Amino acid sequence: MEIYFIIIGILCIITILMNFVIIKKQKNSEPQDLQKNIDTSLLAYKQELANTQNMLREIGNNQAKMIELYNSNVSQKLVDMQSAMIRDLAQIDNKMAELVKNNLAQMEKLQQSNEKKLDEMRAVVDEKLNTTLQDRLNKSFAIVSEQLQAVTKGLGEMQSLASGVGDLKKVITNVKTRGTFGELQLGNILEQILAPSQFDSQINTNPENNDRVDFVVKLPGKDGKDLLLPIDAKFPTEDYSRLCDAYDTANLDEISKCQKALENRIKDEAKSICKKYICAPNTTDFAIMYLATEGLYSEIIRNTTLVERLQQEFHILICGPTTISALLNSLQMGFKTLAIEKRSAEIWNMLAIFKKEFTTYVELLSKTQKKLNEATNTIEDATKKSQKISKQLSKVEDLGAPSGDVGEIED
Repeated sequence: MEIYFIIIGILCIITILMNFVIIKKQKNSEPQDLQKNIDTSLLAYKQELANTQNMLREIGNNQAKMIELYNSNVSQKLVDMQSAMIRDLAQIDNKMAELVKNNLAQMEKLQQSNEKKLDEMRAVVDEKLNTTLQDRLNKSFAIVSEQLQAVTKGLGEMQSLASGVGDLKKVITNVKTRGTFGELQLGNILEQILAPSQFDSQINTNPENNDRVDFVVKLPGKDGKDLLLPIDAKFPTEDYSRLCDAYDTANLDEISKCQKALENRIKDEAKSICKKYICAPNTTDFAIMYLATEGLYSEIIRNTTLVERLQQEFHILICGPTTISALLNSLQMGFKTLAIEKRSAEIWNMLAIFKKEFTTYVELLSKTQKKLNEATNTIEDATKKSQKISKQLSKVEDLGAPSGDVGEIED
């Protein structure tokens, strides 16, 4: 249809152009010929229009035939394609049905195989679980039995420990025994750190009284005389116990009261130590108050005002089990330094003697080397002379040998 309209448009354009040309020629021609030319043009136009209509009819007929042929071909192809698709769909349906059937069969076989394997695995797992459970139960019962025995033993030990704690409490409650406990603890620390010659016990440091301090550390003094450092053990457990009980009840008034009582007790003990045991120049101008427990020491050392007052007013240094060990280790290092300084002169003398002996040894070694060189030269001369004698002897043997023997030697 589109081609049909295009052809009609082209023919209309051609007709208009022809009319335009004819009109232009008519303007240039004469009036007599005008009517003649118009008639001729009209006849020619009618003839062309008739030809054009005939052509258009033929084109329309041809186009209708072509459209009808095209429609019939398309319909036939659509029918063929539909038939082919139906056949393909039928084949696909058959193949799908066959595939589904095969898959169902394989699935049934696989399901049967899996069920069989699952039954076997379930049996094996049940057997192993029963065996493992039985073993673990036996082991657990054995462990529980051992632990119960250990608990029973521990309960017995706890009972023994409780009785021992009661005995220890009785020991600590006794004032005399409590003092002995602190002295024993301090003595063990001194024995572990210092040599036996570096400390002593129950020594009277002040000639003005007969009081004896628990321990003294012997420091190097002037003119080879020992300077004594007094150490006295104190264990005010009643005041400290009351303070601990006050802490447990969180009674601020009682805590303040117990702290004050403990502070006064420590001041009294420091005053007593200063008065009894500090006696310069026989002793140092300070002494050490040893507190037997870290809790008691931490409670006292926390009161910095009290500590400063003890140091300034009574010349007392507070130490606990840990700090006394650190202090004694520092003193031990000082003792070693002093011992090295004392022995340094002896070492220098020994080095001078060694230097002299070494010089003598070097000279003797040089003389020995010289003698060895002379002996070596003598041995070399003797060797050369022995070689010459050997050559002379070989000539003498050659001259005195028989002819036959000489010939054999030459061969």
